[in-house]
Amino acid sequence: MAGDREWSPLELTPNAIGVSPGPEGLVEYLAATDLHEQLVKAKAIVFRDFRLSPRDLESKLDLFLPNRLAYVHGNSPRTKVGKNVYTSTEYPAEFTISMHNELSYSHHWPTRLLFFCEQAPAIGGATPVVDGTRWLAALDDDVRDAFRGGVRYTQNLHGGAGLGKSWQDTFETGKPDEVEEFLAQADASWVWKPDGGLRVSQLRPSTRKHPVTGDEVWFNQADQWHAAGLGDETAAALRAILPEEDLPQSVTFADGSPIPEEYVVQIRDRGLSNAVDVDWQAGDVLLVDNLLVGHGRRPFSGDRRVLVAMSD
Repeated sequence: MAGDREWSPLELTPNAIGVSPGPEGLVEYLAATDLHEQLVKAKAIVFRDFRLSPRDLESKLDLFLPNRLAYVHGNSPRTKVGKNVYTSTEYPAEFTISMHNELSYSHHWPTRLLFFCEQAPAIGGATPVVDGTRWLAALDDDVRDAFRGGVRYTQNLHGGAGLGKSWQDTFETGKPDEVEEFLAQADASWVWKPDGGLRVSQLRPSTRKHPVTGDEVWFNQADQWHAAGLGDETAAALRAILPEEDLPQSVTFADGSPIPEEYVVQIRDRGLSNAVDVDWQAGDVLLVDNLLVGHGRRPFSGDRRVLVAMSD
């Protein structure tokens, strides 16, 4: 792992913690450790050289995440491969995925994320992680001030065919009443469209404070929901197809006023520049406090398979 010397994930190996190599040593360690307390202190932990296979992970996942959550209302393309276990975002290998906290736009987000490397890529493909307090501090004062009132996210989910995700895939159900129940509990507003699609609007804060440490962190996905965060060419192509309010996802300030493109680019770039890369080895586990730490993905070549699970 390389990057910011002021903070990096804690790396634990059998030699470092004095247990036998292999999955049994990891079980021994987890049984004797307050993992929640350790994770809050470290913010992110890499478990390496325990020779975990996907089968080992499946049998021991509850030790890391006792109450796994479904990826409901998630906006990135994934494949469900087990009991609330998913592939990491299925996005073209040549692109960077910018820094974000999982489901930060949602009313209920996971507090803990687990990444498991089933297959490391030939080149690249690191998962960068960023300390949320550092990301917040890296932004210019005028940007932080502009976001004090929060942001408004808008989703346009098609009913089975169209650009982006369908509402059925997003909410893992084909029943509109179940979707409405979820959105009502999430303090979101929604409209069913004549073509069978669904428009969802959510007002959310731009920062949050950690309930244990009290640290204020940057905690929103404005740069990922804004067309400018995709780059000039992609943004121009999208705007040529649809007005911004009809895009699969968009974002404004809480009062509905537009977010300047230069703010979006600054947020994206400073998150990435302050990140630390976790370079994968097969069998690695990365555990992160999803409130304290944002994550992303570097471009890669060759096959790469990283699985993700999350919990309260």
